[in-house]
Amino acid sequence: MDHGIKTVAVIGSGQMGGGIAQVAAVSGFDTVVYDLSGDALKRCKGLHDKLLSRAVEKGRMSEDDVTAAQGRLTYADSMSAMDNADIVIEAVVEDLDVKKKIFSGLADKFTGNQILASNTSSISITALATSVGDAADRFIGMHFFNPVPVMKLVEVINGLATSEETTARTIALSDAMGKVAVPANDRAGFVSNRVLMPMINEAFYAWMEGVAEPEHIDEIMKLGMAHPMGPLRLADFIGLDTCVHIMDVLAEGLNNDRYRACPLLKQLVVAGRLGNKTGRGVFDYSK
Repeated sequence: MDHGIKTVAVIGSGQMGGGIAQVAAVSGFDTVVYDLSGDALKRCKGLHDKLLSRAVEKGRMSEDDVTAAQGRLTYADSMSAMDNADIVIEAVVEDLDVKKKIFSGLADKFTGNQILASNTSSISITALATSVGDAADRFIGMHFFNPVPVMKLVEVINGLATSEETTARTIALSDAMGKVAVPANDRAGFVSNRVLMPMINEAFYAWMEGVAEPEHIDEIMKLGMAHPMGPLRLADFIGLDTCVHIMDVLAEGLNNDRYRACPLLKQLVVAGRLGNKTGRGVFDYSK
């Protein structure tokens, strides 16, 4: 199916939003990155320039291709810059109320056939769609994986009211961005986090109960299961606070306390040991 998309707007210029915008621009789409923070936009542009230059150095892109991709990127702190967008992909903090407020405004602004998509990794698409009124048929989950330029998967999540046309256009767009779109239904955590997060949580229980040391738990999972990264190291990479939040979403959304976060995982978060982003989580990155 022809996705009919020429301009992609991304709300949020952090790790995920910036990654989505980079992939969209490299794939030939005019791309607007919107963020309220001018400093965040500057950091995003700086990272794009750095990563694209590295792609030239490694022979993955030509200098002409990089220049063209950079020319397709617009960094904006005004929503008016998104006026011509054919799809808006939200990539902000994992907070239901924050996302619903954003989408309520987008539904008022985009009243044609524009797709409204969320990069949420665990929040119900149907719940988010309640904020867009009659636009619920144009609302969908488009869950990219980190780091976006490297990871091939896009988990495509239909809400209760998502139309078949919206799903088909989103899958076609994902293909055009060099991704593999795989559909899943709208249940807490979808497939990826519903399977991944309990595994990570169980690794924390194994550590807490003295079954093995963190590095040994990770080594066993890497060598025995052919995982590229152990579950505890992966938790640090994701952010331990994010892990706790997703476990809470799973527990509430699936109405089952077996998804509650391990006490040790929660204790590390309380102590401010959130993983890579703070320099220490399960492991120490300060050195």
